[in-house]
Amino acid sequence: MTDYFEIDFLAVESAKSGDAIALRYEKDGVSAIHVVDGGYQQSGEALVAYIKKNYGNPTYINHVIVTHSDGDHAGGLREVLNSFDVGELWMLRPWLYASELLPSFPTYNSAERLAARLRTIYNNLAELEDIANEKGIAIREPFRGASIGAFTVMSPSITRYFELVIKSEKTPESTIEHQPAISALLEGAAKMAAKLRNLVRVVWGVETFSTEETSAENEMSVVQYAHMCDERILLTGDAGRLALSDTIAFAPSIGLFLPGITRFQVPHHGSRRNVSSAILDALLGQILPGNNTIEGFYAFISSAKADVHHPRKVVVRAMIHRGAKVYTTEGGCVRTGKNAPSRSGWTALEHVPYPEEQEEA
Repeated sequence: MTDYFEIDFLAVESAKSGDAIALRYEKDGVSAIHVVDGGYQQSGEALVAYIKKNYGNPTYINHVIVTHSDGDHAGGLREVLNSFDVGELWMLRPWLYASELLPSFPTYNSAERLAARLRTIYNNLAELEDIANEKGIAIREPFRGASIGAFTVMSPSITRYFELVIKSEKTPESTIEHQPAISALLEGAAKMAAKLRNLVRVVWGVETFSTEETSAENEMSVVQYAHMCDERILLTGDAGRLALSDTIAFAPSIGLFLPGITRFQVPHHGSRRNVSSAILDALLGQILPGNNTIEGFYAFISSAKADVHHPRKVVVRAMIHRGAKVYTTEGGCVRTGKNAPSRSGWTALEHVPYPEEQEEA
């Protein structure tokens, strides 16, 4: 059979956005089903039903990937693990590295105590581990360079991951250190929210991203790349500027010479804290001349219709500046592919129009 792939970005409809992605592909005679995140816990049943309906009612899934521990990504995968035979579960479990991390947490006098605490903090991952162990599912570590079927992990490296676990506000010492600053953080967030409600009209090519960085948890996201059917696919989870910069730096070592991504998952539901003009230039190419008619790639944003904060208009503009057709999951699932089996009842989706405004700086 001819090589093909199909990627489904499922609608995760709640007050906040979530990620649930299903993939099916055949490359060089090897076929696989590949699930990346599962949205919230209540999204799991819909994801399972979707795979059964559209992927030929399979009983087996080759790879399930947890990009990071947040509930809008990891929650629904419990249902996936319980509903299918799964070949491999790919996720990072910080408690496995308690001995290496212990020197950075001096309030803990043993690796066992730190491991127990980390397992409690990252309860979404711990529950998936329990299910996998009960069902005999192999658990693999998606560190940079690992191969997951047709995909290669671009980020994080193990050293970067350790840095992020130590830095995370979820981990024990960070929680203690940040307690006095909670009121200041809330005040700053309120001011930022007020600014983002104000839109300013700007000309083609202007991009004003947030100076704030995304969280350490988001930077832990597993970034995956695949080259299939002459398309270059990058799935980013909630990766931020650090993870994307690491991805760019690692790319030449696997023969990926950027820019030139042609199917791009916009990270973190289209947040303006996760990307920059320089990073997008490196991944996708330079800003094109005004009134652009070149369509160079597709960009996909997992964003809920009820989520008024995502996607940011500046991010949509930035994709279109570089030649993208932008699609969001708001109100429905988005499918992209090449040489993929046809589906009855599916029609072409309208892409997001170019916003003439963006959020106030």
